[in-house]
Amino acid sequence: MDYTITTDSNSDVPAEVLKKYGIPVIPQYYAFGDEVYGDEKNMSPHEFYETMRKGELPKSMANNPAVIREKFETVLKEEKDILHIAFSSALSGSYNNVRMVARELLDEYPDRKIEIFDSLNASLGEGLSVYRAAELREQGKAMQEVLTVLNEERSHINVWFTVDDLHHLQRGGRVSKTTAIVGSMINIKPLLRITASGELKSDGTVRGRKKALKTLVTNMEKSLDPEHYGKDRKVAILHGDCMEDALAVKKMVNDLGFEDVVINDVSPSIGTHAGPGVVGLVYYGGKVTE
Repeated sequence: MDYTITTDSNSDVPAEVLKKYGIPVIPQYYAFGDEVYGDEKNMSPHEFYETMRKGELPKSMANNPAVIREKFETVLKEEKDILHIAFSSALSGSYNNVRMVARELLDEYPDRKIEIFDSLNASLGEGLSVYRAAELREQGKAMQEVLTVLNEERSHINVWFTVDDLHHLQRGGRVSKTTAIVGSMINIKPLLRITASGELKSDGTVRGRKKALKTLVTNMEKSLDPEHYGKDRKVAILHGDCMEDALAVKKMVNDLGFEDVVINDVSPSIGTHAGPGVVGLVYYGGKVTE
């Protein structure tokens, strides 16, 4: 085909899948102190979350326009067009950086096309659109056909997650300091989701970790749309260095009849805000609300 699918590292698509479909990845950056990671220099997910557990607080940064240009130009020089699947524009300035570079490059390569798809999602919520695009491309679909499907299905990618430590949400301004302190004392676990406009929203609390994980699946079951999205669709589970919990969620999802389930780590640039112990569930279902 005459186009290449690209994405960013926030999509959390497993490395072997990116390699299989030949998908270049634009890195998102994170730092501990003055030490910046995300490109050649990286931390393993376990190392990253262990560093957080020891009390060091990272910060995340947007992508680098120079690196975007390098990645895109490599594709354009092969006389291929680009379909880029981007991290939610509501959560980061990275989407606008990609658009800016794309505009500059199209002036230099007027015979090529660059389409930027705003996933309005994060982690494997964004990643499901990457999987979908890659599968459609394998079926021989043209770039505009793929883009049409992604736009039609975007509002049906549901993302629910819970975190183990409220203090990381408090640092990001998602909950108050009082809520973080009191909630931690009485073992309150928040439930959060990504809205239709690509923002993060708190959507209730439960007491205890096991109840929180179970509620992720309960919420999934309530919001399925079997008439349009069957159990053959891919489901994704994301986690912040807590594979045992991710596997427990996978078993519950399998019990609902879903067999195509992918599990992967939450990338550091997102894990910065969620912390170790985050677990999320991503699936196709009813239309996402605000």
